[in-house]
Amino acid sequence: MAAVAPKVPSNHKAAVYDKPGTISTKIITVDTPEPGPGEVLIKLYGEISLTFAGFQFSRMHPMIELMLMCDRTHSGVCHSDLGVMTNSWRVLPYPVPEGQVGGHEGVGRVVKMGPGVDSSGIKINDRVGVKWISSACGRCSTFQQYVLGPAAYVTPIPDGLDSAEAAPLLCAGLTAYSALLRSRARPGNWVVISGAGGGLGHLACQIASKAMGLRVIGIDQGTKGEIIMESGAEHFVDVTRFSQDDGISNHVKSLADGLGVDAVIVCTGSNHAYRQSTGFLRFSGTVVCVGVPEGALIPIAGACPSALVVQNQSIVGSAVGNQREAAEVLDFAARGILKAHVEIRKLEDLTKAFEDLGAGNLRGRIVVDLS
Repeated sequence: MAAVAPKVPSNHKAAVYDKPGTISTKIITVDTPEPGPGEVLIKLYGEISLTFAGFQFSRMHPMIELMLMCDRTHSGVCHSDLGVMTNSWRVLPYPVPEGQVGGHEGVGRVVKMGPGVDSSGIKINDRVGVKWISSACGRCSTFQQYVLGPAAYVTPIPDGLDSAEAAPLLCAGLTAYSALLRSRARPGNWVVISGAGGGLGHLACQIASKAMGLRVIGIDQGTKGEIIMESGAEHFVDVTRFSQDDGISNHVKSLADGLGVDAVIVCTGSNHAYRQSTGFLRFSGTVVCVGVPEGALIPIAGACPSALVVQNQSIVGSAVGNQREAAEVLDFAARGILKAHVEIRKLEDLTKAFEDLGAGNLRGRIVVDLS
């Protein structure tokens, strides 16, 4: 039985960057957009009320509770949102305009469809994800209650997967998986995850160890050790215990058969982490650049061409994955292989969430409840 589209309000709440260049957000009311050709309107918050065969049910009704599991929907908070808000990513056009809505890890339900969507396979009430990159239109902002998305590019969310846990997978999980694939590491190979206790890093540890059969060494500050080991790492290295790069390099190599690792995934936007990365590699190893350092553009120190040539090593960049990889990451989570460690906060607390993110003390991922 087809679901009848719910009523859509003419306006909704959104969190905007009200003082670009600083950590500051403001809740405002914005107009709810109409989906154009090939687009769907996605509701990113609240409860669902549906009509089946003339009978209306709320989510609280026991007959519909199981069918509408995880209706409270969410958006993840990514460190790149912080970089954009504070104008600290020099590789992007800036300054960020005042009033911009941020966010790019949204989970919600389709409530309205534009012309030409019927052939996409997307239906009213389908639970879908809006990820970075949503499309080239620049409208993938998910710190709001309604958002447009291209029907051909939104990502279906598996039944039974909690929305709060699904949201971070649309960027952090997908980015980590794509970076690991680009590393060319094979089952049984050693891989370092730098920044392993963060939102991106703890998912990279899980995917590497539990989905890809890799042997993981997680590097981060001491307070992150527990979540890193819980995420499947064989070894945790507290970066704060080493004053010299040679010391941590020799220690990591000793953990990886005395030869070094096959790949380093740099999840943190730290120039210091990049400087250390090539020193962890064995012959024919690969550094994958994922985290984007803020501030001045600084080349990777220690990336000596002659050493790369002699050791047959490589340095590659990885921004985000594709639709197929996104579906695979969500499937990992639906099968229990991957589980995001999330801390749920209210939309009104978004500024504080960014402050905590900037301090670097968070474990896992902050997710905003958009109710």
